[in-house]
Amino acid sequence: MPASYTRHGFVKMPGNRSVGNYTVYIGAGSNIGNKLANCQNGIESLIKSGGTVLKDQSRFYKTEPVDYQAQDWFINCVAKIETAKNPFELLHTLKSIERDVGRVADPVKFGPRILDLDILLVDNLVVTSSKLVVPHPRMHKRRFVLQPICDIDAKIIHPVLMKNMQSLLEMLDEDEQRIEEYRCAY
Repeated sequence: MPASYTRHGFVKMPGNRSVGNYTVYIGAGSNIGNKLANCQNGIESLIKSGGTVLKDQSRFYKTEPVDYQAQDWFINCVAKIETAKNPFELLHTLKSIERDVGRVADPVKFGPRILDLDILLVDNLVVTSSKLVVPHPRMHKRRFVLQPICDIDAKIIHPVLMKNMQSLLEMLDEDEQRIEEYRCAY
């Protein structure tokens, strides 16, 4: 797989990667305020930012916090988008959206947040930099990421672990990271 070092970091690109749009999976989560609306508005803001089209979206899930337990449950989903933005431009857009809704530096790692927008996968690229790591470095350990991705396409291959999303989901302990579908009027 060809690789290059950009001013942002190391990027491995598949040999058949053509210039143009990227297919990206974005995780959205919130556990402050109107959690569902925060996630919906975050995705809507991303689409309205230009150069980005929503291709598919998972169901919404109510999810148990991971790592830092002393907080309210989250609402999470995953959106599949097509974008002309490269991964670093997209990261800049996501962070801008988070700031616009009032997210500030997290005082507690993995703590409460009004909106969290994460780049999970970008085509089958591998990106390693001080600002961005793709695939998301903990996605294979997170039921609240894997289940929503499986709603969209369970056969997507993790470009580092070389396993599909359904296999990664099945490897998780069923007694940990409780999630339930969040029924809502879309």
